[in-house]
Amino acid sequence: MTASIDNTQAEQTDVVVRVVDLAKTFDDLVVLDGLNFDVRRGETLVVIIGPSGCGKSTVLRLMIGGMTPTSGHVELLGANLNELDEKGLDAVRLRMGILFQSGALFNSMTVAENIALPFREHTDLDDETINIIVKMKLELVNLRHAANRMPAEISGGMKKRAGLARAIAMDPEVLFYDEPSAGLDPVTSAEIDQLIIDLKHKLAVTSVVVTHEMDSAFRIADRMIMLDQGKVLKIGDRQQFDALRNSPPTGETTEDLIRQFLRGDDAGPITDRRLRGGYEEDITTVGQMPGRRTSRNRGGIQHSNAV
Repeated sequence: MTASIDNTQAEQTDVVVRVVDLAKTFDDLVVLDGLNFDVRRGETLVVIIGPSGCGKSTVLRLMIGGMTPTSGHVELLGANLNELDEKGLDAVRLRMGILFQSGALFNSMTVAENIALPFREHTDLDDETINIIVKMKLELVNLRHAANRMPAEISGGMKKRAGLARAIAMDPEVLFYDEPSAGLDPVTSAEIDQLIIDLKHKLAVTSVVVTHEMDSAFRIADRMIMLDQGKVLKIGDRQQFDALRNSPPTGETTEDLIRQFLRGDDAGPITDRRLRGGYEEDITTVGQMPGRRTSRNRGGIQHSNAV
């Protein structure tokens, strides 16, 4: 009995991110519908994959405290984000790093100044110490030679690496990646993937990667989560997803849908669902413009925003 209790306690402390009954809606649009999963400490990578519009980016924003869920909650590094004020959120965010899809560098700063920014904002370190740390972080991403360049003077892949150097600047316990391979050519994408793997070994950091790039996912993932229409379809290790990808269709809708996405097939449950989208009814229905909704009324004038 004692061993069972100890194991349970170990599992609880082993969780870096816990997603509990997480749901998010915008007006009548259900984006996430009761997600449950954990990311364990020491787990190298969890890749959240799924078709466009399945809720991947929304999950990421909820996990970093950038958005409030409609119901459910996210526990990050032992803290329930729903219960934290802005000061508490800032304290948790200092223990994590984020690589945004575009790199999100400040265009008016050099690469080195971008990396130094977290130290200047959140520490009392002197300039000499900060400069040494910045060079070390840039060396980790093979970008020390570009320290004094402006973001406009470097390539898209270099911007991703500079963004990653800034994400690891404060030695985070967990790293979040938003589409790290998006917009990159295949060679540069592979280089970024290898960099993610290298940093995993050098920093022993837990990472959560949001992507729909299958080549990248199968290169870097230890464990994978697939979302579809706001729900978790499958959680498993890379080998399980690879076996499913390479197996023949079974007629079981969920498995065939996952298989189609993993393979990138042009026919299957995903495309069948789109074809059943009620096109004829939609074009004959009189109403507001598709994809837009009325969000508010100011001074008697209605304003509409894209969903």
